[in-house]
Amino acid sequence: MTRGRVRCGRLLIGALVAALLGVIAAAPAQAAGYRYWSFWDRDGAKWTYASQGPSTARPDDGAVQGFRFSVSEDSKDSAKPRGGTADFGTICARTPAKDDRKRVALVIDFGTPGDAPGGETPPKPRTACAQVADDATSADALAAVAKPLRYDPNALLCAIADYPKSGCGEQVSGDGQSEKKPTASKSSASADKESDSGGPSLGLIAGVAAIALLGGAAVWQARRRRG
Repeated sequence: MTRGRVRCGRLLIGALVAALLGVIAAAPAQAAGYRYWSFWDRDGAKWTYASQGPSTARPDDGAVQGFRFSVSEDSKDSAKPRGGTADFGTICARTPAKDDRKRVALVIDFGTPGDAPGGETPPKPRTACAQVADDATSADALAAVAKPLRYDPNALLCAIADYPKSGCGEQVSGDGQSEKKPTASKSSASADKESDSGGPSLGLIAGVAAIALLGGAAVWQARRRRG
């Protein structure tokens, strides 16, 4: 009798755990990514994701930098700036050098219609040569050629040349629609994304663990009675 109970208990526990794991595996992804301006450096013939934000980066004279508005999950899958020829000589050909000033070539890509917030149409990509003070940041260079800029309270770049008119780093669904209000900053948006990335929730994992523990306790009790 006791052996039968133990076996039934094990079968029930296995069925419950399998059902919970099936729910986890079948759960749909929570969100496609975030809609924001990414910042890039031109390294030779390729774009690399900038290691600093535009408000702290201080490019050298002759630097080429880019900004791209898009929907992406993180820096690994961010869309790179477009805009044709992206070399310094072409972009700054008509801007002569000056003493105590530096020239920074900028590529500004407003993204595709699919990346745009509802009701907005992205302008065409453009290039510009910013001539700024030697100690100017990338944000200073951008402000010199693409006003108005818009930032959130935490200095996250939200809009270039007034695009987009609203929103800032908001999470979006697979169809490009906003799922929640704009986040305070990209870093906090990333934290939200990591905890809401479509994987198993802590509650489900805790549930599976609790069932396993209860099952183990039931088997132990049955064996104890038999002994």
